[in-house]
Amino acid sequence: MSAAAKYQEIAATLRGQIDSGSLAIGDKLPTEQVLQEQFGASRTTVRQALKELRDAGLVQMRHGVGVFVAPPNVVRRLDSRERLSKARRDRNESAFLAEAKKQDFAPSSSVRVWFEPAQDFAELLDVAEDAELCVRDRVMRADDQPVMLAVSRLPREITRGTALEDVETGPGGAFARLEDLGFAISWHEEVVGARMPDANERQLLGLGSGPVLTVRRRTWSGDRVVEVNDMVMAGESYELRYTWDAI
Repeated sequence: MSAAAKYQEIAATLRGQIDSGSLAIGDKLPTEQVLQEQFGASRTTVRQALKELRDAGLVQMRHGVGVFVAPPNVVRRLDSRERLSKARRDRNESAFLAEAKKQDFAPSSSVRVWFEPAQDFAELLDVAEDAELCVRDRVMRADDQPVMLAVSRLPREITRGTALEDVETGPGGAFARLEDLGFAISWHEEVVGARMPDANERQLLGLGSGPVLTVRRRTWSGDRVVEVNDMVMAGESYELRYTWDAI
C-alpha cells in the first residue's frame, strides 16, 4: 500500500471512530507511536493522517500534550425570514455574510457561472425544457472550511447581459439585482432533506462518512419563480434553525 493510501486509511479509521462516538469530544487520540504500530506506518504517514483530521476541524493538536477530538465547529443557519430579508440586502449582508457576522467566523466563497438548458428544472421554473438558464455554482467556506455548496438557477430571459451573470453580483447580492430589474421578491419556499453525499460533494466538502443536509429553495416574484437554489451542507458542521409564531 502506498504512503498516500496508508495515511488515508488511518484518517478514515479515526474519522469513523469520531463519527460513531467511540472517540468522543475531548478524548485523546492514541499517540503517534501507538498509531505507527497499529497501522504499520511511518511517523510521517501518521502525522499526515492527523493533519488531515486537523484541517477538517475534527481534532486539536496541543503541543507536548497530544491530539484531542475537537468540539464541532457548527455554522448555525439563521432563520430564513431573517437571513433573506430586504433589510439585510440593503445593508449588503447576504445570507451567508449575515451568519458570519452573527457567529464570528470568516466567510469566503468561490463562484462559477455557466449556462444550460432548463431540462429537469423546466417545471420548477415554469419554462420550456430548451429555455436557457443561468447557473451560479458556489462553494461557501467558514474559516476556510467548506461548509455548503449552493447552485442557483435563474431564467436567462431575466439574467442575460446583467450583473447576475457576473461572478460578483454587487451590493445586496442576486436578490438585490433581481429587484433592480423590477422583480420584487414576494416569497420563498424551502424543502429540507438529508441524504448521503455523492463523490463530488464528499470531495468538495471534505466529508467523512456522515450525511449531508439539503435545502431546495424556490423564490417567487409575484406569480413567477425567478430562482431555484439547491444547497448541500455538511451535516457535521451545519445546523438549520427555524422559528415561527404560535397560532
